[in-house]
Amino acid sequence: MPHLTSTPAGATSTGLRTALGVPGFAHPLVAPAQWAALARPGTPLDWVVLNVAAGPGTRPDPHCLEAAGRLRGAGVRVLGHLDLAYGARAFGDLLSDAHRHLDWYRVDGFLLDRCPAERTALPDVRRAVTTLRAISDSAHIVLGHGSHPHPGYAENADQLVTFRGPWSGYRWSQAAEWTADYPPDRFCHFVHGVPRGHLDEALRIARWQGAATIYFTDRTDRGGRADPWETMPGYWDDIVSRIGTGVSE
Repeated sequence: MPHLTSTPAGATSTGLRTALGVPGFAHPLVAPAQWAALARPGTPLDWVVLNVAAGPGTRPDPHCLEAAGRLRGAGVRVLGHLDLAYGARAFGDLLSDAHRHLDWYRVDGFLLDRCPAERTALPDVRRAVTTLRAISDSAHIVLGHGSHPHPGYAENADQLVTFRGPWSGYRWSQAAEWTADYPPDRFCHFVHGVPRGHLDEALRIARWQGAATIYFTDRTDRGGRADPWETMPGYWDDIVSRIGTGVSE
C-alpha cells in the first residue's frame, strides 16, 4: 500500500488552476441541452469525454459528430472513451476503437477507463499508450484508474484519475505520498453524491490533495444501479462560477 499524506485544514495551494474534466454525459440525442452548455464561452473545462456506445460505436453518429464539432469550435479538448476492462481488453480491439475515434470524431486524446493500477499490468498499459501516441502524436492521455496506482503509471500518461467514487469516501480520503512529486495538473478526481452545501469543502480537498482537474456532481450511482456522470449536476452553474472565479480558502 502506498504511503498516504494529507495537508492540514487551513493550508492553501497557490498558483493552482482548477478545471472541469467531464467523464461524459448521456448521448447528445438524449441530453442535447447539456452538451450545448459545455460549449458556452468561459466554462472552465480541461476536457470532455465522448462515449458514443461503450466506445466510438460501429458507425459515425451524426449527433455525436455535431457535439464534438461544437466543442472543438469552442476550443474544448475532446477525449475518446476507451475501455481497458482492467487489463482484459484485447489490444487489437482497443486500437480499432482508437482509430474510429480519431477518424470519425477527430478526438484530441483518450480516457483509458477502467485502467488497471497494479505494477504487473504496467507494461501492457505502457504499450497501449505508446501505440496511441504513435497514431496521434499530440494525443492527451488520461488513465482512468479511479484510485492511486503504482507510481510508475505517472510516467506514461498526461493525467491519472486517482479518485473516482462517492462523497462519503472522498471527504475522508488521502493522497498517496508519491503524488507530491508531480504538479496538480497531472491528477483528476471524479466524485459523485456531493451535496451542494459541501461544494467548497470538496474543492478544498481537491486542492489539498493536489488534483487540478475535477468533476463533482450531486447525482449518485444509486447503489451501483446508475451512472452518476450521465447527467449534469443540479448545481452546474454554481460550480462553474466557483471554479471560474476561484474559491476563497
